[in-house]
Amino acid sequence: MPQSGGAPVGGGPVGLGLDLVDVARFGAVLARRPSASQRLFTEGERAYAATLANPVPSLAARFAAKEAVMKALGVGLGAFAFADVEVERRPSGEPALVLTGRAARLAAAQDVKSWLISLTHTDSAAAAVVIALA
Repeated sequence: MPQSGGAPVGGGPVGLGLDLVDVARFGAVLARRPSASQRLFTEGERAYAATLANPVPSLAARFAAKEAVMKALGVGLGAFAFADVEVERRPSGEPALVLTGRAARLAAAQDVKSWLISLTHTDSAAAAVVIALA
């Protein structure tokens, strides 16, 4: 069952993750390897990015969120596929996390019930903060 982020449900913090991405470097990776987008992002994330004049800062922030989730769960690269974490955009504009696959199983094993997420970016840097809540 997918795990979804939203308002806290009463549990305390299980983990905290923070990640910062250099937007120019990330854009260069996407330009050099167009298939990376397929591996790193869900169809929904790619569809949202396609609506933007410059999708790179938004994609970089979403990539930062995926790495921040890994840090909040206390796992390293390779513990789950990047596409197992999706950053959705709610109608209000608020970001929310949806975990599937191995990411959802790892979160469930740590009794994570909900997530808090904050994204930010400029033309040069993108960052994400993620809190896993029990």
